[in-house]
Amino acid sequence: ESGECMCGRIVDVLPLSQATVSQHLRTLKNAGLIKGNIEGQRVCYCIDEKAFRLFENEINAFLKIITINNTCKNG
Repeated sequence: ESGECMCGRIVDVLPLSQATVSQHLRTLKNAGLIKGNIEGQRVCYCIDEKAFRLFENEINAFLKIITINNTCKNG
């Protein structure tokens, strides 16, 4: 496949309503993590690989910081 997925196809594989999936896709698009191209009455989505890698690097850096600075003790 082209790496793009229609919202309806995403809804088919998730236990979520179309409205919920659309809202989450809109949030991901606004965050720049995915791209959406309008094709007629449908929107085709794909991951913005560059933005996703940057986000992944930021999350990994954050996890390292909180792991190093974790002062919680058991008990």
